[in-house]
Amino acid sequence: MTESAYRVETTARLAQWRIDNLASCTYRKSDPFKIGNWNWHLSVEKNRVLYIKLYPEISNLTRDNPPIASFIIRVVCSAGDRKAFTHPEIKDKQLKSNEDFVWPIEVPLTGKFIIDVEFLDLKTASPNGGEPCSIWAEGLTQKQSNATALACLGRMLTQSIHTDIIINASNGSIGAHRAVLSARSPVFHSMFSHNLQEKELSTINISDMSIEACQALLCYIYGNIKHEEFLAHRLALLRAADKYDISDLKEACHESLLEDIDTKNVLERLQNAALYQLPKLKSSCMRYLVRFGKIYDIRDDFNAFLQCADRDQITDIFHEVLNTWKGF
Repeated sequence: MTESAYRVETTARLAQWRIDNLASCTYRKSDPFKIGNWNWHLSVEKNRVLYIKLYPEISNLTRDNPPIASFIIRVVCSAGDRKAFTHPEIKDKQLKSNEDFVWPIEVPLTGKFIIDVEFLDLKTASPNGGEPCSIWAEGLTQKQSNATALACLGRMLTQSIHTDIIINASNGSIGAHRAVLSARSPVFHSMFSHNLQEKELSTINISDMSIEACQALLCYIYGNIKHEEFLAHRLALLRAADKYDISDLKEACHESLLEDIDTKNVLERLQNAALYQLPKLKSSCMRYLVRFGKIYDIRDDFNAFLQCADRDQITDIFHEVLNTWKGF
C-alpha cells in the first residue's frame, strides 16, 4: 500500500482523505493532518457497517485544551454517479478521544470514495470559565488590529507626529498628545478640560521626574514600553501613576515590586507601600523582615528606619513580630 493511501490533503479549513480500496473487515487510520492548533486523524473500520471517526491526536495540548469543533463531514463515492452521504452538521462538540465522534454508515460502499471534512469553527474553553473562544474569530484580526494600533501610537510619540503639548521634566522636554494623555489619566483630562495653565500654555511641568523617567511614563501610556525601561524606572512610574491616577500602571508597579524584595531595598519598599497604599507590598516586606528574620541582617539600617518611621508603621511591625512568635 502506498504512502499516499494514508495522506490527508488539507486547506485552511478543509480536509479530504481519498481511499482507493477498502477490503472487507479492514481498519485504516490516516496520517496526522493539521487544522487549527491541533493534529487530527481520520479512521475507517469496515465490517458489516462502515465506521468513520474524526479525532485529535493525543498530546498535552489536546489533554489541556481539547478542541470544541463544528464541522460538516461527507462521504463521496467517486465512482459512477458520485453518491454522497452527509452527516448532520456537528455543532460545538468537544473532541478528546477517538470515541467522541463515530459515524456509522450502514449503506455498503464499494470502490473509491472520499471522506470530506469541512471545519466550520474550532474553539477552546475560556480560561476564566466564560464562553468558549473561536481560534479563528478571536485571534488574528483582533491581534493584528491591536498590534497595528499600538505601533501607530508609538510612532506618534517617537516621531512627534502632530504633538500638541510639551512636557517639561527636570532635565529636558518632550512632546505628547493631549487627547492620548486625557484618555489614560483623569488628572490630565481635568487639566485640559478647564482653563488651567496647562491648557492655556499647552505645557505640563513635571519637575519631580527626569526626562528618562518621563519618557518611560509616556512609553507606557502609548503602549510601547520595554521591560528593561519599566524596571529601571519603577519607583518613578509608581509615583507618577499615583499622582496622575493611572490605576493600571500603579498595579503593574505594585506587582513588579513584589518580585525582587531583598535586604537592600526592603525598607524603601516598605516606606513606599505605606506612602502609596500598597497592601500586598507592605505584607510581603513585613513577612520578609520578620518571619524570615531579615531584620537581623540589616539591624543598623532597620534601627535608623525606626527613628524615622511613623507610629502606624512601628505598630504594624510590632504586631507582625507578635504574630510570628505565636507561630513558634
